[in-house]
Amino acid sequence: MRDIAEDPRVKTAIEAALAEDVGSGDVTTLALVDPSVIATGEILSRVDCRVSGGTVAAAVLQAVDPEIAVEFKIRDGEDVAKGGTILTFRGRAASILTAERTALNFMQRMSGIATLTSKFTRAVGEYGTMILDTRKTTPGLRVFEKYAVVCGGGVNHRFGLFDRVLMKDNHRRLWKGGDPDRLDLAVEAARKAFPKLAVEIEVESLEELASALRAKPEWVMLDNMSCELMAKAVAMAKGISLTEASGGITLERAREVAATGVDAISLGCLTHSAPSVDLSLEWAVD
Repeated sequence: MRDIAEDPRVKTAIEAALAEDVGSGDVTTLALVDPSVIATGEILSRVDCRVSGGTVAAAVLQAVDPEIAVEFKIRDGEDVAKGGTILTFRGRAASILTAERTALNFMQRMSGIATLTSKFTRAVGEYGTMILDTRKTTPGLRVFEKYAVVCGGGVNHRFGLFDRVLMKDNHRRLWKGGDPDRLDLAVEAARKAFPKLAVEIEVESLEELASALRAKPEWVMLDNMSCELMAKAVAMAKGISLTEASGGITLERAREVAATGVDAISLGCLTHSAPSVDLSLEWAVD
C-alpha cells in the first residue's frame, strides 16, 4: 500500500489543519508545559476497527516536531481489536500536546471510513464484487478518504471529473449530440472526445442498456434497479461491458445485490456517512 504521507496534497492539508488549530500558538501548552519534558505514549483504539491514517497521524506529529519518534504496531489496512495499540511515540510533551487533536481527527475519520468499507467487502466477499467509492467526499479531503476506502478493501472509482467519462441522467438530458434514446451515439461521442479514458454510462432500464451496449462502453451503471432487473442487465452486458450497481444500497442489501453477478457496487455512504472511530492518545511523562 502506498505511503499517503508522501503525497504533496496530504502535506498541504496537514499544514492547513495545523494552522487552523494552532493559529498563533498553543497558548495552554505554552503557559503550563516545560518544553524540555519528554513523553512516551501510544494511540490506541477503544473499539474493534480497521486502521487507516496511522502514517498521517505520524506525519502530523513530525510536522510539529521532526524529532518525535513513531513506531507502528498496526499498519494501515490491518484490523485492531478494542484496546489495541496502533502506534507508539516518544518526544517533547509540548509538541505532542500541540499535535494531538489534529493527528487524531485525521485518523479517527479515516479509520471510520476504512471500517465501514471493510464491512461491505466482507458482505460481498464470496462473490468477488468490487466495492467502489464515489465523489461524495469532504471537499479538500478526498485524497484521505479515498485512501481510507482502499485500506478497507475497497476500490477507488474515478478521483475527479477528469479521469473517466461518466454520463449520468443529466448529461443525457443535456447532450448536444441528438436523440437521448440513442445512448450508443453518446458513448461514441464521448470516446471520440477522450479516446484514452474509460467511458461509463448510467442506465435505468433494459431498453437503455441495450442502446448503450451497441457502442460497448467500458462500464454501465445500473441505477436503482431491482435485483431481478439487475440480474437480467448483467446477463445482457456479459462479455461487453462491466457492470456497476448504484443507488441507495445498504449493508443489509449488499450481498443480495452482489448475487446478481454485478462486477461492482458503488457506495456514497462509505465517505459521506461513515462514523469516526473512537481512538485515544495515552502517554506517560519521563
